Amino acid sequence: MSGTLYVTGDPKSDTFLNNNGLALMIGMLLDQQVPMEWAFNGGPTLKKRLGHLNAKRIAEMDPDEFLHVCLQKPAIHRFPAAMAKRIQGMCAIIVRDYKGKAENMWADVTTAEQLYQRLRTLPGYGDEKAQIFIALLGKRIGVRPRGWKQAAGEFGDNVPRSIADIDSHDALLKVRATKKAQKAAGVDKRDKPLR
Repeated sequence: MSGTLYVTGDPKSDTFLNNNGLALMIGMLLDQQVPMEWAFNGGPTLKKRLGHLNAKRIAEMDPDEFLHVCLQKPAIHRFPAAMAKRIQGMCAIIVRDYKGKAENMWADVTTAEQLYQRLRTLPGYGDEKAQIFIALLGKRIGVRPRGWKQAAGEFGDNVPRSIADIDSHDALLKVRATKKAQKAAGVDKRDKPLR
């Protein structure tokens, strides 16, 4: 796995995200109610604190111990208890269904609909998050199962509206500008950007 995502502000963290499926999935999971940089630095941060980013070891950790890791300053998320539980739940599914390797979730899919259905089984991966992750895999990682643009919905287009569209500092600024304009106008990020 190798990608072009540029988001954390730390080249080492971005390199790790672009080469580690679990780090990428944790970032997507955490990407709500916190800045994108903070969310997508979650996987690299956990690796530093734990000394690994192994789905099996995370899933098997005592929940209180894992929460303690997530609560260390700076906390892994604005809502560390809820997110710690979701991360462990996601890791348990990856261990049970994908031999402990996040990349196996998309390695053998033939259609994006199949990938979408797999993502929807994960804690915290609702419809929109699953669509954005499919777009992220397609645009930044080069994982493009049949029908990926359609399965990604609006996030599969060329409008700079989500994490899937960020491959440089300029792209990050464009996505932020789009989100800011849409929020000010009271429209959803799925809508076309305002002119």
